[in-house]
Amino acid sequence: MMNTLIDKFIPQLKEAMQIGETASLTAGADPIHNVYVAGLGGSGIGGNFVAEFVYDECNVPYTVGKGYDVPAWIGKNTLAITSSYSGNTEETLEAYAKIQATGAKIVVVSSGGKLIDFAKAEGHDYIQIPSDWPSPRACLGYSLIQQIYVLYHLNLISDKVIGQLKTAINLLEFNQDEIKEDANVLAQFLHDRIPIIYTTGRMESVAVRFRQQINENAKQLCWHHVIPEMNHNELVGWKQPNDKLAVVYFRNKDDYNRNQVRMNINKEIISKYTPHIIELWSRGNNLVERALYFVNLGDYASYYLSELNKVDSIEVDVIDYLKSELSKV
Repeated sequence: MMNTLIDKFIPQLKEAMQIGETASLTAGADPIHNVYVAGLGGSGIGGNFVAEFVYDECNVPYTVGKGYDVPAWIGKNTLAITSSYSGNTEETLEAYAKIQATGAKIVVVSSGGKLIDFAKAEGHDYIQIPSDWPSPRACLGYSLIQQIYVLYHLNLISDKVIGQLKTAINLLEFNQDEIKEDANVLAQFLHDRIPIIYTTGRMESVAVRFRQQINENAKQLCWHHVIPEMNHNELVGWKQPNDKLAVVYFRNKDDYNRNQVRMNINKEIISKYTPHIIELWSRGNNLVERALYFVNLGDYASYYLSELNKVDSIEVDVIDYLKSELSKV
């Protein structure tokens, strides 16, 4: 099932572009001075990608929150995007209620549920995405692209990133066979080992996404960190040889030159403690293309790893149990 959903990533991106193009949003009465995105899990990671994609263009702060609480600075000059695939995520619903009390400009991105009902009843803008996907984590394309279009329709960014999304789709189509082959190699490399994911800070969302997919699809723990920050703390933790650790570097030819040097030195140091180190180099001409290339590769690798681990990649019983227990309180 999960492999079928991953196979549909490119069609999903295309459909998401069409939904975004035709979305109807109204300008608020007050100018926008900042953007806040509320969302968790598969619905929240899209906000992290968007923050990186518009870092050089959006001229107002763009912040992503993943919890019940919202910042005190949210007010009438805030664009608040609440993202929940189901529309019933407990934390996002509470954040929505708190945001509404501030007078912020609210845009809901969801497939339905209470969030869409609230938006309709209270007169907030919303973009409704298809509801027939069984796994929110397989719907990254929908949430990510709608957030880009919200910024575009409200004149916070140009159509530059939209153009890059279109070329990213072409890149994925052209490289599908190679992506699957590399993903299979990566899954074999990680099997029966503890994955550690490193990349630069500008592409942390790729590492977070891959970590989350390994957690949910392959049913195993891993961790990630970013360079240069990890050079100031985690690097010191490499002191004992451990053959169970497997390090993945997500790299780009345009990574800042000092970070390139740092990665090379990191590899030299870490190789003293584990022989299992692999470098993956992105394809593409810009951050959007390279990030989505890695997303597609990582998603496939997490599925192939689930097959090697002999687990059901769709099943999330422990999350369902958690929600059930929470409902009793």
